[in-house]
Amino acid sequence: MSTKPAAIVIGAGIGGIATAARLAKNGFDVTVLEKNDKPGGRCNQIVRDGHRFDIGPTLFLMPEIWEETFASLGEKMSDHLDLRRIDPTYKVHFDDGLQIELTSDIGKMQKQLEKVEKTAFTGFLGYIAEGAKHYKISVEKFVGRNFYNIFEYFSLSNLPLIFQLKALDKHYRNTSRFFKDERLKAAFTFQNMYLGLSPYDAPATYSLLQYTELAEGVWYPIGGMYAGIEALTGVAEKLGVRFVYNAPVKAIQAEGSRVQSVETEDGLRYEADLFVGNADLPYIYKELLPKNAEAEKLDKKLYTCSTIMFYWGVDKSYPEIAHHNVFLGGDYKASFDQIFNDHSLPEQPSFYVHAPARTDPAAAPEGQETLYVLVPVGHMDESNQQDWDAMVNRARETVFARLEKEMGISDLKEHIKFEIAYTPKEWKQQFNLEKGAAFGLSHNFWQVGFLRPQNRHAQFKNLYFAGASTHPGTGLPIVLLSAKLTAQRILKEMPPAKVANLKLSPAAGD
Repeated sequence: MSTKPAAIVIGAGIGGIATAARLAKNGFDVTVLEKNDKPGGRCNQIVRDGHRFDIGPTLFLMPEIWEETFASLGEKMSDHLDLRRIDPTYKVHFDDGLQIELTSDIGKMQKQLEKVEKTAFTGFLGYIAEGAKHYKISVEKFVGRNFYNIFEYFSLSNLPLIFQLKALDKHYRNTSRFFKDERLKAAFTFQNMYLGLSPYDAPATYSLLQYTELAEGVWYPIGGMYAGIEALTGVAEKLGVRFVYNAPVKAIQAEGSRVQSVETEDGLRYEADLFVGNADLPYIYKELLPKNAEAEKLDKKLYTCSTIMFYWGVDKSYPEIAHHNVFLGGDYKASFDQIFNDHSLPEQPSFYVHAPARTDPAAAPEGQETLYVLVPVGHMDESNQQDWDAMVNRARETVFARLEKEMGISDLKEHIKFEIAYTPKEWKQQFNLEKGAAFGLSHNFWQVGFLRPQNRHAQFKNLYFAGASTHPGTGLPIVLLSAKLTAQRILKEMPPAKVANLKLSPAAGD
């Protein structure tokens, strides 16, 4: 009889893969059950007619967190990923014709910023310095650790740090301390959309995003972001993790204070000593667990926005389109109000265009283009009439119009060989994201740290969570931290030796 403790992970998103690998490294027999036919979750890919698209994330940020993940598994990241730094990080286009290239080249930043506002460069240096402080404190004291009770979170040592992080101030308002020009405020706050947040609601803490981009860099792995998924999956398999695909879980079966098993849609039952939910946390509470009050509470929480996506295979190259391009709509505040309050597509949508072939020619056939377009939009709202087809058509025409007006690209429509489009409906159907919210639960003050859904179930002591909607939050490197924290908590509360002893003891109970 094997005494190796068994773990089941529900979902092969990056958080599920990394948690599974960490558990296997530390003595667990791990099986991952994945709904779709390959790993990755939202960090997946589409390959069609020689065009390769990342489905979700396209920015490789905070490489030191990735390096720590590989190192914890006995590997070197550089043996698995070929990273290229993208600099300028973005070309930002404003509807009045202004263009700014965000770059780590301080001299270039000074020239660009002072053309817009005389004192902007001094403001920029102060803003990045504040972002550096926010990043250091956040990772060391809040994002990079578990909180086991409310008193740890609001401890006497942490309370001053919460104020230092400006967690109660709003990001856009705080940016006014550094810049007067509204366009510059927009250029240094749009990054909140990585987290599916409005800069008018996001804590000022998130100035750390701009620091990480310009100081630590925006990177791109050759082969696309999915190369990171393939690498981590390969490492997990090497450690003995078993992946079962096309195996959607339909129910979690529990008794007393423990989960006993999970059942897949094909009727198979998987028993284990511990379970990790990497599917979207609100979905697990609402659809997989026995009826519970927490599901209703989660439904009332704030959710991030969603996106309309276009994946275009294009039979012509457009070298004027940079690797990362951001087009900001005219009325910045109104656009966020329409996304987050009206749950709609703004009258003047902002959008992002990713052209990976600028850095990785294999992303498209020679002389052609692979274009990824992301248009922020409100999440699904049952109380609101949402005509997604109309919104998709209007978003598409907005992209064509801005590319023609600002780049002189007038023939793109004629050169699109195929289009794949996603709306919040696809995000919900394909990845079980509640409300089709592409980034999971929101990150306001009341939904971060210990106030965010915990990474262990309150009643079922052997059910843990990893992913965007639990602590510490969304974004690929942060989800890798989630995997680390969840694995640490499991190894503290259910170390393999303890679980093995319980299995061998005939009197073992809860």
